[in-house]
Amino acid sequence: MTSPNGLICFTNCLLPTEDGGLVQKDLWIDERRGVVLDSQKTFFQRKERPDRIIDLGGNILSPGFIDIQINGAYNFDFSVYDGDDEAYRAGLRRVAENIVETGVTSLLPTIITQERSLYPKILQLLRPYSAPNSATLLGWHAEGPFIQFAKRGAHAPQFLVPAKEELKSFEDVYGKENLADAEDWLMAGDASSDALGVRVITAAPEVDGVMASVEELARRGIVFSIGHSIATTDIATAAVQRGARLITHLFNAMPQLHHRDPSIIGLLGASPHLSSAQAQSSRDFPGTALSSLQRVPSVLKRAAAQEGPKATSEAFDDVQTPPQTPVLRAQEGLELGLQKGKVADLSFERPFYELIVDGIHSHPNSVRLAYSAYPDGCILITDAMKILDPKLKDGVHEWRDGKRFVKDGDKLYLEGTDTLAGSVVTLDKCVRNFSRFTGCSLGEAIKCATFNPAKCLGVEHRKGTLRPGADADLVVLDRRGKVLSTWVKGREVWRREH
Repeated sequence: MTSPNGLICFTNCLLPTEDGGLVQKDLWIDERRGVVLDSQKTFFQRKERPDRIIDLGGNILSPGFIDIQINGAYNFDFSVYDGDDEAYRAGLRRVAENIVETGVTSLLPTIITQERSLYPKILQLLRPYSAPNSATLLGWHAEGPFIQFAKRGAHAPQFLVPAKEELKSFEDVYGKENLADAEDWLMAGDASSDALGVRVITAAPEVDGVMASVEELARRGIVFSIGHSIATTDIATAAVQRGARLITHLFNAMPQLHHRDPSIIGLLGASPHLSSAQAQSSRDFPGTALSSLQRVPSVLKRAAAQEGPKATSEAFDDVQTPPQTPVLRAQEGLELGLQKGKVADLSFERPFYELIVDGIHSHPNSVRLAYSAYPDGCILITDAMKILDPKLKDGVHEWRDGKRFVKDGDKLYLEGTDTLAGSVVTLDKCVRNFSRFTGCSLGEAIKCATFNPAKCLGVEHRKGTLRPGADADLVVLDRRGKVLSTWVKGREVWRREH
């Protein structure tokens, strides 16, 4: 059903705000242009009201969810290319058309570490894509191959590489044409056929040549994400000062929080006392500090290569990494704050951080701890594998390389073992879990799957928001957070069957 004048008014609903609130208010959209409208401005300019009124019965009308890290779904793996371009595009379309049932209207297909020659081809195929009845593919998230061997998770060890030629190494692996300057791809629009697809690159800053590349990658508009890394606090902080903007699946594939060296996780609680001193130390970074973190005996590399990639979530890792002993410079003579409740400013902005809120990758206490430390930086992701499909029944299912999984609810086990291999949680369920785990409101949880990821990508004027002019990508939720219907560019693309 369409509106004769193209205007639709959603009424009797709660709208999430960009600060995590929920307000009772109508929302006008233009279904022909697919955008959110300023109702007052539209009425005075066009002298007409919407011909179609939709009463949502007190439910929630949210911006569509955005998943910035998803490895596959609906039996399609973004990292597997068999030489058939059309088959790969068909897989992309299948994911985009089906994932709207989970409330996701935008996503970043994520590829894990690949054989080098495959990158240029896959990344060309992962350019932004939009179709009338499906979620928008915003581009790609490349996770690897510039990651730490000791925190590789399910990434194939034989394909991990250092960036010995710094930025040129990134261009050689991903293809120079895929790493164009920001203006060359941001100005082309979110889903233009000639737009470049680079959005996020996950790498370990302690790996040879990576730290020296962070600043230029960030200048080009690429979100550099710290992940699969054993970076110390000093190294992680230096990466953020150079432009790193995100932490990949917090708590997973990184050193665990330790009181002497909180490492990457500690960035959430970055101390104002250390931020200025850290800036000084980062300028004269000793090369040995980086190189000492990445020496892996060749015998271990050979053994890992023979074993092949692990049949598990790419975020899981069992390698214990010892804490580093910090060496802090004395800092005297600074003015101390006198105003109660006023926290001293940091010399850098804390990065956003991803959380997989399935109750498997991170304990509810850890989720709440992270959110309490830095609520404005939280981004919910699924990190899903190809087996994600809400309609998939429990039982044994194929994965890859001849291995099979046993699905038990949201949990995945390697067949014949009790080894946990990951989860098949959907983003709407992550939102509900997050509200339960942290005790935050549903509106605050929604913000972590909408506005926060959009802001991290720099598209918060178009996605993840209900501000006038934004894309009318919407999801209707009941008051328990269950998806009732999904809209893309002002048109309903999925509705729950009652």
